[in-house]
Formats: sequence, C-alpha cells, structure tokens
Amino acid sequence: MKLPSLKIGDLTVKYPIVLGAMGVGVTRSSLASAVTNAGGLGVISGVNLGFSEPDFLENMLEANLRALRREIRRAKELTKDGIVGINFMVAMNTYAEHVVEAVKEGIDFIASGAGLPTELPALVKGTKTKIAPIISSSKAAGLITKLWDRNYNVIPDAIILEGIKAGGHLGFKPKELLEPQYDMVQTLHDIKEVLKPFEAKYNRKIPIIVAGGIFDSNDMKAVFQAGGDGVQMATRFVATDECDAHQHFKDAYIQAQKEDVQIIISPVGLPGRAIGNPFIDAVASGSRPPIKRCINCLKTCDIKTTPYCISQALVNAVNGNVDEGLIFSGENVYKVDRMSTVPEIFEELVSAFERP
Repeated sequence: MKLPSLKIGDLTVKYPIVLGAMGVGVTRSSLASAVTNAGGLGVISGVNLGFSEPDFLENMLEANLRALRREIRRAKELTKDGIVGINFMVAMNTYAEHVVEAVKEGIDFIASGAGLPTELPALVKGTKTKIAPIISSSKAAGLITKLWDRNYNVIPDAIILEGIKAGGHLGFKPKELLEPQYDMVQTLHDIKEVLKPFEAKYNRKIPIIVAGGIFDSNDMKAVFQAGGDGVQMATRFVATDECDAHQHFKDAYIQAQKEDVQIIISPVGLPGRAIGNPFIDAVASGSRPPIKRCINCLKTCDIKTTPYCISQALVNAVNGNVDEGLIFSGENVYKVDRMSTVPEIFEELVSAFERP
C-alpha cells in the first residue's frame, strides 16, 4: 500500500504526516523545518514563543510576537519556503494578535484547539493561510463547521481529530480518559457524515487528520483503513537531534515507562497527559510552587486560585529543569527508547507502511 499525499486546499504535502505542535518551545523552527523537509507538514507551537527573550516577563506580547516572527522566518528559510504551519491555543489571551502576526509572516497552515476557534476565519480572511480546528468529537466538528459556514461563508480546510491517547491538553473529561469508551473508527465515521453536506455545498473535501497515539506504521494503516486522510504525530519526534527542547527533556521521554504517564488537571481547565516527576508529585500533594510573575497568558487562569503557573512549568521543562517542570507527552511515550533523527523516522514510517 503506497502512502498517499495529503491535500489541504491547494497545498499538497508529500507524506500525510503532520507534526503535532508541543509547547512551550518544544516544537520550534528546527523540528518543524526538519519535518517539512522530510516530506511532512512541520508545525510550530505558537504558545509563549518569546520565553527566552530578555523582556518576556515585562513585555510578554511583544516578546512573543518578536519570537514568532523569527521562528516562522527561520523555518521558511530552512525549508526553502516550504509548507510550514503553526498551532495556537484558543485559550491564549492574545490569540487574535498571534494569528494576525503569523498570517502577516506568510504562515501556510494554522491548527487551533484548547477551545473552539470561532473567530479564526475572520483573522485569516483574504489570505491563503489554511485553517484547521482541533476537535475530539463529531459534535464539535459539526458545531464549528456550521458556525464558520453561517458566520463567514467558509468551512475548515482540514479537521484534526485528537483522540484520548494524545499528550498535552485533551478535549475530554478526566473520567473519559480513565475509563475510555472512545472509538476512533466510529468517531471518524461520524465526523465524515457530519461534514458531507458542507463538502457538497462548497464542492470540496475536508480532509481529516487523526491524532493521539499514532506512533508507527501500523497505527497509520489503521487510520487510513478507517477513512482518515492523514495523521498527526508529536511524541515520536521529541527524542530527535532536531527537536528544539533541551536534551534532559528528550531523556525524560527515552527513560519513561508506561506506568509513568499520568492524567493531570492543567490551569487551562482541561485534563492533560504528562510524565510523572517530582513537580507533579509536589502539586498533587498540595504544594503550590511560587509564581515568579503572572504574565496573564491564559483566559482561564486566575493567579489567586491556580495550583501553579503552567507557563513557568513548561518553560522549566523545555529548558532542561525537568524535575521542576511539566513534561507533556502522549500515552505511547514509553515506546521511545533512543535518540534518532527526523529523516530516520520518516524512512522507517514510509518504508514500513509501503512494505508488502
């Protein structure tokens, strides 16, 4: 079986493999460009990209936008102006400003979740930027598509269906993750049915990219056999030379065992999946890590009640202070057992998928 290409509007991605954005700072221009150059769609995490800027705490928005411009330009240069995407969380307080800036820089693709991106079409209107909501159910897929159709006369260029095995923030209730009744095949089928009238109205296909627990060629085959058009992979690409995170972060992935992965409740207000460590243990015991300074980055976070600063915890982790940081990961992180490179992973995935 030959691995098909992925068509998103007038964009064609050689291999239907999309990089799942990981923030803060885990997927920047280095990893995103490597995935694009290998034939996939590289996606930068757009959350607090300015964390290493000297004025980040005093001037968060400008530091973030400055870093965003730099990362997009660098990714474009490294890919010789190839297809590059970015991911923005709807829960960001400066969501609109980030989207507008990315569009100005010529970003090709925007994925958006952690809430329904109701205003996204207005922010990219008149541009060639493709937009894809990240959802977890047919109900959400129908809701956002109907809303975009009614309010903006557009439909998604793609849908990203994120299942229960994904890392980071998840669109499920904690109980649904601990007692999973989730059926990816049925959910995919239901979404395709929901999208049919919109595809007919606009005379174009809305590709569905499946995420959550996609690790090897067998997982990919299951997606395509179920009717999916592409896969999104994140965890698989962390322990690579090209990943933008500190080596200690990558080592945490390599060393993780199946039982180390935990479900936590994030200050974003959503459950998330992360690797257990002293930081998570301390928070679970009631300890409240001191917050250096609130940068007011999330709509759903209140400094008076939040158990910890998620931005600070994620920055600690990506910078290598893993014992005092939050290490988001997918359920299959225990399958990562060594360092690799992005080209090696693509070669393995493609050759195994197409092997008779």
